[in-house]
Amino acid sequence: MLVVDDEEAIAEAVRARLENEGYRVIVASDGPEAIRIHTEQHPDLVVLDLMLPGMDGLEVCKELQKERWTPVLMLTARTEEADKVAGFAVGADDYLTKPFSLRELSVRVRAILRRMDRMQGMQDERPIERHGLSVDPQRRLITVDGEGVNLTPLEFEILLALAREPGVVVACDELMDRVWGYRDYAGGRVVDSHVARIRRKLGEDGNDPRFIRTVHGVGYAFKE
Repeated sequence: MLVVDDEEAIAEAVRARLENEGYRVIVASDGPEAIRIHTEQHPDLVVLDLMLPGMDGLEVCKELQKERWTPVLMLTARTEEADKVAGFAVGADDYLTKPFSLRELSVRVRAILRRMDRMQGMQDERPIERHGLSVDPQRRLITVDGEGVNLTPLEFEILLALAREPGVVVACDELMDRVWGYRDYAGGRVVDSHVARIRRKLGEDGNDPRFIRTVHGVGYAFKE
């Protein structure tokens, strides 16, 4: 596991907590060092500070995902929703706002690793094909009318959760529970931003959605 934070006290506290829980942890203090370690060590998860000197966390996250997909837990001192949405857009899996408790950090790390185990357990699941959309859990591929669509792992998980149960309305907090492995007071906004990006990538018409139907005040459903 790789921890990237230029604040030594935070980096050491996170390292100590994760090592105490049995993880092997490497610490980096800036973006270039994080990218080098990621290339050499191939960590299972990266805990990444957004506000790094020189090369910020968003740039680092983009570079990490170019080589191979690695789950990223973003740490941010900012509370603006736009910053969190930007992190998800470049491939982050989750975020924590500073200051945070080490217990909450542990919960988020375990949830991400459980999600990875669940993804690996989809090897025998057959593709779902509806309305010209194909979702292949085994190969992690999405196509619309035969054309490939590039979704982040989280976006893939959300779409798969909806496509598995066409016509069933899934509340935002339930979607968060299924995909992230926990519920968050701000979960509705987070889910909404992800669904909006999924729709854009699928080429959805907002006025007449082809795949995902909004149930206002509740959640979303995949069209039957």
